[in-house]
Amino acid sequence: MTDTQTRISGIVGDNDVVLFMKGTPLFPQCGFSSRAVAILDHCGVAYESVDVLQDMEIRSGIKEYSDWPTIPQLYVKGEFLGGSDIMMEMFEAGELQQTMDDKGVKKAT
Repeated sequence: MTDTQTRISGIVGDNDVVLFMKGTPLFPQCGFSSRAVAILDHCGVAYESVDVLQDMEIRSGIKEYSDWPTIPQLYVKGEFLGGSDIMMEMFEAGELQQTMDDKGVKKAT
């Protein structure tokens, strides 16, 4: 495992919910990242974000880590769930909130 993969694994393992995104929750840098933040905020869960635009190694490494070609990417309790389209589908079906509840994700404070 490369140093970058080890770093990503640590971030994913240390946080219940992690969103690898372009920009930050307060200032998303693409529409897909903005949508992902809005979905998580609506779910009311606490989450960490990683701005891939600030670290090119993470930006390319996360795509290898998940074997998923696009960003944003959502991880819940170490499990890769998908990007903004999958998040939206899960949210609309009530599955995303159910997943958060089932996995005991903390609510945002």
